[in-house]
Amino acid sequence: MVTLEGKVVVITGAARGQGAAEAELAAAMGARVVIGDVLQAEGAGLAAALNGRHGATTAHFAGLDVRSEADWKSLVDDTLTRYGRLDGLVNNAGIARPGTIADTTPAVWDEVMDVNARGSFLGIRAVAPTMVEQGGGAIVNIGSAVALSGYHAVAYGVSKWAVRGLTKAAALEFAAAGIRVNAVHPGIVDTPMVAANPRQRDAVTAVTPAGRPATPDDIARVVTFLLSDAAAYLTGADIPVDGGYSSGGTALQIARATGVL
Repeated sequence: MVTLEGKVVVITGAARGQGAAEAELAAAMGARVVIGDVLQAEGAGLAAALNGRHGATTAHFAGLDVRSEADWKSLVDDTLTRYGRLDGLVNNAGIARPGTIADTTPAVWDEVMDVNARGSFLGIRAVAPTMVEQGGGAIVNIGSAVALSGYHAVAYGVSKWAVRGLTKAAALEFAAAGIRVNAVHPGIVDTPMVAANPRQRDAVTAVTPAGRPATPDDIARVVTFLLSDAAAYLTGADIPVDGGYSSGGTALQIARATGVL
């Protein structure tokens, strides 16, 4: 049975969408959850809701800009004061900006890389000493199916490839300390951010063999498995949770065009 009973987990970008689903499921599986986000009202509201459903000390909201070393230090210090340990980190916070190389300004490039790549790096750097001292832990980086292929939005695509590289480097560095580091790569996920661009949602869904977008819970189930002791011998892995998009999207188009499917 997969359980997070007794574990303390930090999830970034958890105030809404996919991150909130991860926090909900982690709490339901017995974890105490720290919701790190810049969205204070939504984050505090989710923490209150989780405490109402699962017990008064289940969740805590911590204001967190993942680009800030000071914010990360404050979050880790507060988590240890509040709960006495830190067992898991989900680097879920991320942003997407459209744009080809010609269209992407250096400012947009820096913004996306700072949140998606630097934010994950700072998160690992902040929690690793505590996990080493405790004798282990689990880190899950949220990448993207576009990190397994090319992508037209250059800053976003490159930032998610950077998350893959960070995952590999951290997995190697911390394996001997009992810290597992894995990456989950979602495809199209049915969140408000995706719903705001229905043309892209429908186009990606059309070349996804599963025939539908993922729900946030589809992603959360894999994330919580990786945080659990059931994944004790899994580290450095790239796990696409994309309905077959990265392995079969092109083949699906060809099969349809040639009448095979």
